Amino acid sequence: MGRISAPFGLKGWVRVRSYSEQKDSLFQHPEWWLSAANGWDGIKIDEKALHGGTLMVRFAGVHDRDQADALKGREIAIPRDLLPALQAGEYYWSDLVGLKVENTKGQLLGQVERLFESGANPVVIVAGEREQLLPFVEAVVRDVDLDAGKLLVDWELDY
Repeated sequence: MGRISAPFGLKGWVRVRSYSEQKDSLFQHPEWWLSAANGWDGIKIDEKALHGGTLMVRFAGVHDRDQADALKGREIAIPRDLLPALQAGEYYWSDLVGLKVENTKGQLLGQVERLFESGANPVVIVAGEREQLLPFVEAVVRDVDLDAGKLLVDWELDY
């Protein structure tokens, strides 16, 4: 859902990079899960703000810059059952990670490693014999079949 990018100020606030289409949608959830060495840790939000287009958060128990700095780089997750229901043809990025990527000629390009937002459109990183970056747009992504674990794309092996 996002990532803690850096501390902000001296009182425990952090900057958050949201991976959501509507970046402040994370604010709908009073508790987030942060990645940790042994899994995920739940943490409650004490204060939140949108500051010049940047998400700012202060977590419960985090009161100074050193504590905030220790959270830098941690990934943010929300339990799946708390996320909004999807419409037909919509996918959470986490559902796409690990899918086999095959082109319309039946050639295997690799597997979806991750996705990121480029500004123009989302991009799929495919790990295979070589890493490929594919735009996640209708002209390229022809079908997403979660049941079969496959992403069908109009993309050549040598692009």
